[in-house]
Amino acid sequence: METIVSLCKRRGFVFPASEIYGGIGNTYDYGPLGVELKRRVKEAWWTRMVTLRDDVVGLDSAIIQNPRTWETSGHVVNFTDPMVDCKKCKARFRADKLDDARCPERPSKKPGECGGELTEARAFNLMFKTNVGAVEGTGSVAYLRPETAQGIFLNFKNVLESSRVKPPFGIAQIGKSFRNEITPGNFVFRTREFEQAEMEFFLPPAQNDQWYAYWVNERFQWYVDYGIDPAKLRRFEHPKEKLAHYCIACTDVEYEYPFGWGELEGIACRTDFDLKSHSEASGKDLRYFDPETKERYFPWVVEPAAGVDRAALTFLIDAYDEEVVEGEKRVVLHLHPEIAPITVAVLPLVKKEGMPEKAQAIELALRRARFATYYDESAAIGRRYRRQDEIGTPYCVTIDGDTMKDDVVTVRLRDSMRQERIQVADLAAWIASDMRQWKRPARATTAP
Repeated sequence: METIVSLCKRRGFVFPASEIYGGIGNTYDYGPLGVELKRRVKEAWWTRMVTLRDDVVGLDSAIIQNPRTWETSGHVVNFTDPMVDCKKCKARFRADKLDDARCPERPSKKPGECGGELTEARAFNLMFKTNVGAVEGTGSVAYLRPETAQGIFLNFKNVLESSRVKPPFGIAQIGKSFRNEITPGNFVFRTREFEQAEMEFFLPPAQNDQWYAYWVNERFQWYVDYGIDPAKLRRFEHPKEKLAHYCIACTDVEYEYPFGWGELEGIACRTDFDLKSHSEASGKDLRYFDPETKERYFPWVVEPAAGVDRAALTFLIDAYDEEVVEGEKRVVLHLHPEIAPITVAVLPLVKKEGMPEKAQAIELALRRARFATYYDESAAIGRRYRRQDEIGTPYCVTIDGDTMKDDVVTVRLRDSMRQERIQVADLAAWIASDMRQWKRPARATTAP
């Protein structure tokens, strides 16, 4: 993890938030490369979950909802973690995660092993409170949403009537959520402010088992398709006694991080809990009327829910590789070309003989063809290749003396370092074709 954190800071993926003021606990800002990576991860998710399907539509609900939303959903009462305090150093820890925690004063020790006494465990609600309006009071209390799902349930009837959909169908959303985690950590793996990509798939109760199995497999395959090593992925089915109050089954897609196995995405069967609860609390009938059977019923729900920040971190970790090339260490990110922050770097071999001007014209043409591009003319060409390898750029286009004669450029591929000579007129089509054929390469190492 130290290797990844260092790379992210050095190359502009992720910075500590408020760093000039000493930062704020486990909060991060995304730099120029990081924001592009995260945006492309979201686009890849949205394309797979919404654009390419005819049974899923999108939504963007408000972060602050009526407080009754969270009372009805059970978050006010049930959205808690067990917390203990160390009486000596005053640090707080999750009581159910003490084996993974370390004493801040003696990192080699677990809480309670460092000479400090731990308090009795007590429930700690993870929601952030805020106030709405000019005057504070009990009537103005609201919450920052701890998940995006409830906005989908509140809008079920609106979407049903306006989009003319019928079960089985899904409503997808990407947006910020907030959880006052007791012990955030492992870089952006667990933070108090994060982005979620969730989809609620509404279906006839009798179809639950088949759709639940479908979404578990579909979401697992999405990570494989975008280059994650299948050997470092697994499915973990939650035991019945560990399930959340609203579901009867949940399977996590887990990844083997440098710090151990961790949840990458959860797929839960929420039954009809949410729609039925909000219907009873609001007095609004949220049942679906089937015009064929003349039946009214609350659809059941299968929910795939992923953390965008966690997914972006996982792609970085899994893509990281080191190898020795010509006696030097080459650091490379084998990111899928569709999620790499920069798709094409355009590099004039030298800063003379019209090469910079030619390179800039090619870079502009590729940018207008909707590729993410980067122009670089400083340092030796080998050094520039290494810079692009380290940030995951899949294609480097070099303009040399021959280009000025025959309008042919050299395309150097990141993963194999193979070079191809391509006509400038064919360049955009060639890159687009190669992107579609990309396969995960063999690695010297698969993680730092």
